[in-house]
Amino acid sequence: MLLASALVVAAASVAPVRSVAEEPRVSRDIVVGQSGVWTPTDLTLEPGERAVFKATGQAQCPGTGAGFGPEGLARGFRDLLRILPMAQAGHGALIGRIGAPEVAMPFVIGTGTDSATVSGGPLSLGVNREDSDGCVAAFHVHVDVFPAQASGGVRAPAWVDSITGVDQTLFSRIPRRNTDPQGNPGDMVNFLILGTEAQMKDVFTSAGWVVVDADVKGALIAGAISSLSKQSYVTMPMSRLFLFKRPQDFGWAHAEPIKVAASRHHLRIWRAPFEAGGSMLWAGAATHDIGFERDQRNSGITHKIDPDIDQERSYVEQTLTQTGLVESFTYVWPRDLLWEAKTATGGSFYSDGGVLVLKLAEQAKANAAPIAR
Repeated sequence: MLLASALVVAAASVAPVRSVAEEPRVSRDIVVGQSGVWTPTDLTLEPGERAVFKATGQAQCPGTGAGFGPEGLARGFRDLLRILPMAQAGHGALIGRIGAPEVAMPFVIGTGTDSATVSGGPLSLGVNREDSDGCVAAFHVHVDVFPAQASGGVRAPAWVDSITGVDQTLFSRIPRRNTDPQGNPGDMVNFLILGTEAQMKDVFTSAGWVVVDADVKGALIAGAISSLSKQSYVTMPMSRLFLFKRPQDFGWAHAEPIKVAASRHHLRIWRAPFEAGGSMLWAGAATHDIGFERDQRNSGITHKIDPDIDQERSYVEQTLTQTGLVESFTYVWPRDLLWEAKTATGGSFYSDGGVLVLKLAEQAKANAAPIAR
């Protein structure tokens, strides 16, 4: 299981003012694109450190005519069929990520960028392409890593023992599980967010999550349109589940291309009819689709979830805390712990019963801008 307190981040695009006397802690010259999509480096950034990239070189992809540089190619209709590491970047563009591969959000480097980390991690450089697309690239990248004190005030979220207003009394008012329209118990409520609707939307969007469309046809149309506008959608809609006697206010899925609809990170979130510590409260249930199975209610086909739902709770933590938009977070174990159960469709899941609680930062944008998209 991923450690709940681990902080793994992508880079946040910032442009801090540097002193002419400032010297990098370390510098590297790296050739990217010779093999595979990603090139690991021997650089690990510490929390708050800043990396400055400058890149040159050429790439060539079959059917694209002349070669191109690290900025990549403008995306077109053909790219709707591609599964690229970063849907928002040009095909063949130079990209990077800071942190563990399973949660680190890629960011665009192109011919150069200046990025600061929230929590640090290993640096990898890559080419925004598919393994099998036949592209050949050789980008020459110079990286300067500057100390944390020169990073322009980037702030990591704080792990805290408790958050004001979140206690056992509050949990007595929050159902432990949602239900389907027939009242059958469904997914476990495994995370809470304190913040306004705008803040909630901002943190999910900045972490690469997208709002799930209401129906399959709508999802396919939005997927086509959004790919051209540099945003990626998932295809499959979410069924309606109920909490506080109403269906979810929002469904979010982590951005994955249309071709992998059978596997996606997804969650539902409801605004609570009461506040916590003077803040708007959102209750969510997150699961990870890993395939399809038979719905035991009606013998239809439904998504199969990973039974270890704590992994998905950790995924929510790690993707949201990397944005710089979370002030603090903790875990709370309600008195009525839920360890093992079945979903409304009959699938099994298990948990340690803990609930992730994140308090969003009111002034986070002044300290770290979200990843440019």
